Amino acid sequence: MSVDDTGSGADGDGRVDPEPAPDSADSGEDPLALRLEGLILGAERRYTPFQAARSAGVSMELASRFWRAMGFADIGQARALTEADVLALRRLAGLVEAGLLSEAMAVQVARSTGQTTARLAEWQIDSFLEGLTEPPEPGMTRTEVTYPIVELLLPELQEFLVYVWRRQLAASAGRVVQAADDEEMVDRRLAVGFADLVGFTRLTRRMEEEELGELVEAFETTAADLVAARGGRLIKTLGDEVLYAADDPGTAAEIALLLVETMANDETMPELRVGIAFGTVTTRMGDVFGSTVNLASRLTSIAPRDAVLVDAALAEELIRTRDAPASEAVAAEEAAAAEKAGEDPPSYRFALQPMWQRPVRGLGVVEPWLLTRRSDDGGEG
Repeated sequence: MSVDDTGSGADGDGRVDPEPAPDSADSGEDPLALRLEGLILGAERRYTPFQAARSAGVSMELASRFWRAMGFADIGQARALTEADVLALRRLAGLVEAGLLSEAMAVQVARSTGQTTARLAEWQIDSFLEGLTEPPEPGMTRTEVTYPIVELLLPELQEFLVYVWRRQLAASAGRVVQAADDEEMVDRRLAVGFADLVGFTRLTRRMEEEELGELVEAFETTAADLVAARGGRLIKTLGDEVLYAADDPGTAAEIALLLVETMANDETMPELRVGIAFGTVTTRMGDVFGSTVNLASRLTSIAPRDAVLVDAALAEELIRTRDAPASEAVAAEEAAAAEKAGEDPPSYRFALQPMWQRPVRGLGVVEPWLLTRRSDDGGEG
C-alpha cells in the first residue's frame, strides 16, 4: 500500500470522508469480478490505502506491513479498500495497543493467516467452484451461474471455516497447556517424518499434467487422512512429499508403515520411502525447524524403496516404550523365559534392524535403523 502521505480526504479531526466508489466502466475492470468482490467482502470499495490507515488510526507504515503480511500487493493510491479493511486494521492495531500482542507478533498473525487462507481460497476456486460453475444448460455462460452459486455457498463455507478453525485451535491449545514448561511450548520433542514418492521427477516427464495433478492430489489426500486418523499432524505437503509430526514416536512409526503399506497396495502410486527422526524441534507459524527435521529429510533420501528408516533416538524410544525389542535375540530370550514361566510372551508392534552407519552432510555420522512391522509369529513382517 505505497501511497503519498499527502493524500487528501482527512478532516481536522483526522477522520476520512471517503469518495464514492469508482464505476466499473471507469476503472476498466470486469463488472462481474467487481460484483463478486462486493458479494464476498460484503462492502464496496471506498478507501485509498492512506484513507483506510487514517480511518483506522494507524500509521501508513504499519498498515502497509499488515497488508503485505496478509499477502496482498501494493496498490498505490487506488480506491480499492472497504470498511472491512479498515476494521481489520483497527482490530490488529487494537491488540497491539492493549498490550496483548507485540507489533511483530501482530504482523506474524497477519502473515500466518494470510498464507493459510490464500492456499485454501486458491484450492476452493480451482478445484471446487470451477466445477460447480460449469454452465448447466447449453447457451449459458459461466459468468451467468457464478454469482448465484457463490451467493449460496458463501455463508455455508464461512461457517464451516470458523468451525474447523475453532476445532484446530482447541486441539493446538490443548497441546500447549500440556507442555512441561514454557520452553517446551516452542522447542518441543517431536517425532518428525517425511514421506517421499520415488521417481516423481521422471513421472513429470511421462504423465500428462492432468494425470499428474490427480496423482499428487490422491497422494496428499491419502497421506493427510492417515496422519490425522492416527493422531499425527500434517505439517505441509510439497507435491511429491509430505511432512508430518507426532508427539509419540510409536504413533509416528505406525503412520509411516501405514503410508508405505497403503501406497504399495495402490497400483497407480509410485513406490514410497519414509524417514523419521525424534528430538527437539522448533515450531513457528505451524511449521517445524531444526536438526531433527533435517535428519528426517536426510533419512528419507537414503531410505530403500517402500521402506522406513528411523534415527537412533527414535529407535531407542521405541525400545524404551516396548513398542519394539532391542533385537530379535532379546525377543527370543524373552519369549523363552515367558514360556518357561507359563506366561504370555511380550507383544511388540515393530521390529528394528540396525543399518550401516554413514556420514550425512551437515549432520555427521548417523545410525539409521530399518523399521518394519512384526508379524503375529513374533518375527519381522
